[in-house]
Amino acid sequence: MNGAYAPAPKAAPAGRMVAAQAALELRMMLRHGEQLLLTVVIPTLLLVLFSAVDVVELPVDGGERVDFVAPGVLALAVLSTAFTGQAIATGFERRYGVLKRLGASPLPRWGLLTAKTLAVVGVELLQVALLSAVALGLGWSPQGNWAVVALLLVVGTAAFSGLGLLMAGTLRAEATLAAANLVFVLLLLGGGVVVPLERFPEAAQGVLDVLPVTALSDGLRDVLQHGAGVPWGDLGILTAWAAVALTAAARFFRWE
Repeated sequence: MNGAYAPAPKAAPAGRMVAAQAALELRMMLRHGEQLLLTVVIPTLLLVLFSAVDVVELPVDGGERVDFVAPGVLALAVLSTAFTGQAIATGFERRYGVLKRLGASPLPRWGLLTAKTLAVVGVELLQVALLSAVALGLGWSPQGNWAVVALLLVVGTAAFSGLGLLMAGTLRAEATLAAANLVFVLLLLGGGVVVPLERFPEAAQGVLDVLPVTALSDGLRDVLQHGAGVPWGDLGILTAWAAVALTAAARFFRWE
């Protein structure tokens, strides 16, 4: 008899499933103490320390130290959330069979990845708001167009998300944990985040210049510190990293 079953026994629309999963992913990220330490506490402490204390000589161009530090810390926040935090969380979800079970649900796999990306963006919005407020309290005077800043952050998020998912989908969870934290520390020290690249040997600068965190830091600094337009060179580097990383993640990611 038609219409005998209510509600209709079928999956919810894809958009509703993605939104529900994204909300769940966001709540899980915000409840995770180690994630908050990595994504909020460390960037905030670095922002305050390097802005208030003369730890290393910075090219401030007549402004405040925070004018140089703040853009780099915003780049670090994207790195910590989109790459390090996502790689570690996804790696252990894969190990414990969470991804396998979600893959068997009505939620399509592209929907799961989309939900994870939306959750990352949600955390980043909170990070940018918090770090900007702290930086303004320290005397930050941002310049430039915030639409360009948003573009750099979005492309940077895509690049780091691709790298994080590639690592989580190919390595064991323990190896992902170690490698993601190691990469975070190395990029923090050598990616132009708080230490100018001019402090490194000239031979190393050519390699460091093409790292995604360096491109994001330099691009944000050009806009926010110097009031430049679109930093096409840095945007091109980030776009290339995003394309390669997302393609590789889609090709080699293992769900089990």
